[in-house]
Amino acid sequence: MFFYSIILPLIVLLLFFTFFIVKQQSAAVIERFGKFVSVRQSGLQLKIPIIDNVAGRLSLRIQQLDVVIETKTKDDVFVRLKVSVQFKVIKDKVYDAFYKLDNPNDQITSFIFDVVRAEVPKLILDDVFLKKDDIAIAVKNELQESMTEYGYNIIKTLVTDIDPDTQVKEAMNRINASEREKVAAQFEGEAQKILIVEKAKAEAESKRLQGQGIADQRREIARGLEDSVKVLNGVNINSQEASALIVVTQHYDTLQSVGSESNSNLILMPNSPQAGSEMLNNMVASFTASNQIGEEMKKAREKEKGNKTSKDQ
Repeated sequence: MFFYSIILPLIVLLLFFTFFIVKQQSAAVIERFGKFVSVRQSGLQLKIPIIDNVAGRLSLRIQQLDVVIETKTKDDVFVRLKVSVQFKVIKDKVYDAFYKLDNPNDQITSFIFDVVRAEVPKLILDDVFLKKDDIAIAVKNELQESMTEYGYNIIKTLVTDIDPDTQVKEAMNRINASEREKVAAQFEGEAQKILIVEKAKAEAESKRLQGQGIADQRREIARGLEDSVKVLNGVNINSQEASALIVVTQHYDTLQSVGSESNSNLILMPNSPQAGSEMLNNMVASFTASNQIGEEMKKAREKEKGNKTSKDQ
């Protein structure tokens, strides 16, 4: 009865304090009467109950520390940088990580402040954005050199955010907008220039074709008149009468064309039948004179041609 009531509970209690479990990706530091004894890795571990004590546990996983620093650039612009540092405890240096540093996060933060405030004042604001990777590399190199001594390995350092003052950002946005508007205006000007040139080319081509059409029309009219005169001469109507008949025919064709249009306006000059007859006679006389001049010029060319032939013989 004594065994079950006293001895057995003591044995269970001793077993409870003798065995302990260390989780995966972690390490336990064992002390004996306050003095370091060993580092135990993951799994089921054994220690002397009451004498040995688990002083602490450290995670061997990668940890991340985010630090926000406010500093000034070379062109006197205050800017806030967010630096993210990924680090972990070196498995073989758990003793150094546990005993040499009381608060590793504060130590890493101090190194980050020191490096960033030494590097950023060398750069203007635009270069801070362009060379953020260089800043991150400088921070990592400094941390790696310092923190390895304390049992920590720096995996990666990133500058994840660069935040200038609000007024500076607004000014930068205005500058960017102005540059884009300038480029847009240049493209619009080039487009307008192309439209004007193409329009001028189209108008020139239209006028050329229009002039060609008018010339062809006049040429065909002249051929028609010539054919009409030849037909009239064939029925014993001389050139003077033929010219007068053509003029009268064109006159009535014009009146008919004007009358066929509902929206056309016709202006009739006041005259008497005698004045109309005189106008027609004047027209006939004008054509007669023109015909005579033409006959004389024709005879003159034939005479000149005959003289030239005689000289050649």
